[in-house]
Amino acid sequence: MKTPKQLNNLYEFRNYLTNHSAVLIYFNTNSCKVGEALEPKVKALLNKSFPKIKMCTVDINFSPEISAAYNAFVEPTILVFFDGKETIRKSRNISIYELEEIIKRPYQLIFE
Repeated sequence: MKTPKQLNNLYEFRNYLTNHSAVLIYFNTNSCKVGEALEPKVKALLNKSFPKIKMCTVDINFSPEISAAYNAFVEPTILVFFDGKETIRKSRNISIYELEEIIKRPYQLIFE
């Protein structure tokens, strides 16, 4: 399983969104146990069900500029972008099953 790209500044973040048609951004910190436990499950979900979605991570503590620009202040927060537009936003208590269900429809519309 490939390690997600760590985005550190707003320019890099926006450039990544521009260059990929489907992106999942995972906002977290090293001190969040829930976020650390959820991240490998999200990676596995993308690898299994949504391989065309690129996953990136943003550490809220080290990239406050990105967090502020996208109003992602709680951890974990997941934002999914299709064609550069935020389509899905989930925070705190995130169910992998629910995440899979809400990604499925826009993913199928774009890629199938």
